[in-house]
Amino acid sequence: MKIALIAHDNKKQDLITFSKAYQPILSNHQLYATGTTGQRIMDSTGLSIHRFKSGPLGGDQQIGALIADNEMDLVIFFRDPLTAQPHEPDIIALLRLCDVYNIPLATNMGTAEVLIHGLKNGAFQWREI
Repeated sequence: MKIALIAHDNKKQDLITFSKAYQPILSNHQLYATGTTGQRIMDSTGLSIHRFKSGPLGGDQQIGALIADNEMDLVIFFRDPLTAQPHEPDIIALLRLCDVYNIPLATNMGTAEVLIHGLKNGAFQWREI
C-alpha cells in the first residue's frame, strides 16, 4: 500500500512519534512524504521514504498528483488547525482530492491510529470492492 505522510511544522513531532510507534506496520508499505517531514521521520525511524518537495514548495501538489493518478492509497496529514498556512489553497486541494478519489485521510493522531490498526488487520481492501 502507498502511504503519504505529511505534517505542518507544529505537528511534525507528533507524526515522528506516530511513525516510531507504528514503524513495524509502516515498514511493510511504500511511504511518501513532503520534504522536511520525510527527512525527519527517516532520521528518527530508519524507514525508507520517497521524499517530495516541502509542502509550501509544491510537495502537497506532488502528492495530490499521485492521488489523481490513482497512485496513493492512504494519506496521513497531521494538520495544525490553529496556525495559518501560507499555502492553504494547496492543502485544501489535497484534502479535496482525497474526497474525490475516496482516499482514506487522517488529519489527527486519533484518526491515524484507527486507520493504521485497520491497515494492520487487513481491513483496507476497499479498492478491490
